Amino acid sequence: MKTSKFTDSQIMSILKQAESGTPVATLCREHGMSNATFYKWRAKYGGMDASLITRLKELEAENAKLKKMYAEERLKAEIIQEAMFKKVVKPSCRRQMAQQAVGDHAVSIRLACRAFSISETCYRYQSKLNDDNALIAEQLIELTEENTDWGFGLCFSYLRHVEKCGWNHKRVYRIYCELALNLRIKPRRRLKRHVPEPLKEPTHPNQVWSLDFMHDQLSDGRSYRLLNVIDDYRREGLVIEAGFSLPALRVIRTLNQLLEWRDKPLVIRCDNGPEFISHEFVRWAAEHGIRIEYIQPGKPQQNAYIERYNRTMRYSWVSKHLFDTLEQVQDYATQWLWHYNHERPHQANGGKPPLMAA
Repeated sequence: MKTSKFTDSQIMSILKQAESGTPVATLCREHGMSNATFYKWRAKYGGMDASLITRLKELEAENAKLKKMYAEERLKAEIIQEAMFKKVVKPSCRRQMAQQAVGDHAVSIRLACRAFSISETCYRYQSKLNDDNALIAEQLIELTEENTDWGFGLCFSYLRHVEKCGWNHKRVYRIYCELALNLRIKPRRRLKRHVPEPLKEPTHPNQVWSLDFMHDQLSDGRSYRLLNVIDDYRREGLVIEAGFSLPALRVIRTLNQLLEWRDKPLVIRCDNGPEFISHEFVRWAAEHGIRIEYIQPGKPQQNAYIERYNRTMRYSWVSKHLFDTLEQVQDYATQWLWHYNHERPHQANGGKPPLMAA
């Protein structure tokens, strides 16, 4: 608004001179103003003093601000009402809607940013998409298709420690979520259990080996068994022996083959199965100076390392594939054991495969 060059006191002085009898033409010529300006003043300020004129101007200015604020708020409400059907959560979405409001409604950037609660810096931000994002997405899709039981933790550990990729975990997780690769978490029933004995942790390799059996069926319905042996220190899988029957003598033969290239353990941890409590197995352990540590009946958590290993096997390939012959089972088990020890990340080793852990 244009500011008058006459102050409130000067305007009141000119109006008083006119009331005292001074001709209007003389006053206009003397003060350098037009007749229209004089009559406008007299219509607007007639009968007022200087303080009332000042107060009137203040009210006019305040009224103009209020009108402007009302217009802005109404425009903001119209913009937001138009975007109500959209889910405005991410800053990128709000930035896009603010830019659309500026283009469609010709509002200022400041008003659009206030309407969608973003800063002007966010409004002007230009995303710098890297070619690595497409590579990360391709790697994640390939990993999850090949290993359907892997979650984000195993995928990221594989990329970091096996593939030696230095991508930030937040960036990888953002792409992982955008691809909707999250595993469904099944709710579990919480049961009241007695506090089990603490699991004894080994401190060096070949200190404790754990043994256990698994069961499954071939495509023709015949049942087969798997003997699993692991080194508890690095969760390293030592052998997977497949057979229709695995008696104590077969277990002893497998362990003897293992001892040909591996140092003997101090302790073997196992359950109370008939193969492990047989006289042959106990005699073999005594001859080699190996102590057998049996878990308490009904307490599989005391042999938690091999139980966790069994679950990994079960979800990775045992329940996923249907084999026709026992030879196919043994061949696949041998290949998977190499993959488990050399490539599959393990959280107990800081995200590294067992044979890459220190």
